[in-house]
Amino acid sequence: MSELKLVRIDAESVLKNGGDELVARVTVSGHPGSGTSTLVEGLCEEYGWTKLNGGQLFRDMAKNHSMTLEDFGHYCEENEQVDKELDALLADTIVNPESPEIIESRLAGWWAYRETHDCHRIWLEVSEGIRASRIVSREGGTIQGQVPQIKERMESDKLRYLQYYDIDIDSMEPYTLVIDANDMDAGSVLSLVKMHLEGEN
Repeated sequence: MSELKLVRIDAESVLKNGGDELVARVTVSGHPGSGTSTLVEGLCEEYGWTKLNGGQLFRDMAKNHSMTLEDFGHYCEENEQVDKELDALLADTIVNPESPEIIESRLAGWWAYRETHDCHRIWLEVSEGIRASRIVSREGGTIQGQVPQIKERMESDKLRYLQYYDIDIDSMEPYTLVIDANDMDAGSVLSLVKMHLEGEN
């Protein structure tokens, strides 16, 4: 089976678990290790929402190719149609009437913004050191080893986004809420986001 078919099957299987006649209400974005998945889990528990995790799809694809995330990022640079197909599915999902309520992906906020989709678009900002520590806890290795890998992956991804979509991933233009989460625990981040969603800030 081709890579494109695998990507479509993976994404469509996730979409089948989405809401009934709902359009995405929230996008959550951030660099790997920034706490987006923890926030999304908290929101799903709080509001009974469903989710689509674009980062997990990317990690699963890398694993299926027996590649590290860094190697798979480079592979996508050389085989851009694979990456574009996944991004297109995520972009379409945001405005799909059967979409999960939460879309978690680094580009999800940009897709919603460009499609002028009226939803909350959240970005979590966390330092490289903290993100490296979290990735080590999740995937193993050492902080000293993870920091250069994080930098390499960020540069690879930033280059792809600029080349493919003319998107500067460092720009906060599309977001309705940007959180500096360096000195915040997961509960505090969740509380701040709930205030934003409920119109209290």
